[in-house]
Amino acid sequence: MAVDMKEMIAEAARKLVVEKNVKKLTVKDIVDECEITRQAFYYHFADIPELLDWVLERETKQLLQNCCVQEDPEKGLREFFMLAINAIPGIRKSMESNYGKEIEYLLMEHTSQLFEATVKKQGIKQGYTPWEQQFFFRYHTQAILGLLRYWTPEDTEHLDEIVHQVYLILSNQNRINA
Repeated sequence: MAVDMKEMIAEAARKLVVEKNVKKLTVKDIVDECEITRQAFYYHFADIPELLDWVLERETKQLLQNCCVQEDPEKGLREFFMLAINAIPGIRKSMESNYGKEIEYLLMEHTSQLFEATVKKQGIKQGYTPWEQQFFFRYHTQAILGLLRYWTPEDTEHLDEIVHQVYLILSNQNRINA
């Protein structure tokens, strides 16, 4: 059975940060965990930030597929929140590593790309200028990531209400029962 070397490297990095609590992730740590050479790592990735970008790119594509198969955009948004909530422990540990700033930037970038693709697919924000659309994506990306950054068990209890309110805001609808 062929081994997907990129996937193996990514899994080793995840395991080191999330399971073994490595705060200063290095290529040496990753290659030792994978039992490969440094050359094998550098054949697939230029550096650790490129590895992190590759992982988030794959996860964004998968998330977009999962969200877009939902016929109801609000259900797609709920799918996004569910996946994000499940990823919070690993993301928090990753943010504590020496690549925390890079991970934060990549999370913002990929979340914005996800919203942009979803909004275009749903036909929302037609008639907005490109600048207005980019502002919309930046603003709502920060809002969503802010919600998730400080997510609590109580928020999980109110997930459906939160998703509904976020959906109403994103689709420019007024709050129901205001």
